[in-house]
Amino acid sequence: MRVRRAGDAAVLAEVEDLATAHRLHAAVRAAGFEGIVDVVPGERTVLVVTDPARCDLDRLRARLAALELPERPEGDAAPLEIPVRYDGEDVAEVAELTGLTAEEVVRRHASGDYVVAYLGFSPGFGYLTGLDPALHVPRRSTPRTSVPAGSVAIAGPYSAVYPSPSPGGWRLLGRTDVALWDLDRPSPALLRPGARVRFVPVEDAR
Repeated sequence: MRVRRAGDAAVLAEVEDLATAHRLHAAVRAAGFEGIVDVVPGERTVLVVTDPARCDLDRLRARLAALELPERPEGDAAPLEIPVRYDGEDVAEVAELTGLTAEEVVRRHASGDYVVAYLGFSPGFGYLTGLDPALHVPRRSTPRTSVPAGSVAIAGPYSAVYPSPSPGGWRLLGRTDVALWDLDRPSPALLRPGARVRFVPVEDAR
């Protein structure tokens, strides 16, 4: 692991893969170091943002390099189950792109064991890895100007749920009424990097 300063208030740890980034993210959060403001994992990095008045960056770099990482970032926590009504506007298009039937598209998507790689794009938007390779399709050539909150979508190697209405070019497979972003919760984002997710097909996603 390489840890270097990132400006006057953060350090950036570079690791070998996403799984190690999740383990380091969990270890930093569990360590409770004073002066940590945020911990942001990426594909092969973890950015640790601090309040420089309460945290010595050189000391933090040494402490990060010496941290013992957990075997699994989420311990034995059960996967988060998200009920999905698979009536998305793009199911037929994805079937055509992949050469699968619409029913097989849904079955393969709902059979995946997903992990939240990281959050981005909009508050609470989680990039989920674990999508069946047969469903790796490109984004729409023309993004929609507005995608409803709760839309379950795929693009490239990822699946996701739109937490709030926003423009978007991912292909829509279904929808859920589970709130991915809720400011009334102590932690507004439902998803956390490293958490496991499963989609459960239902007739009514409420």
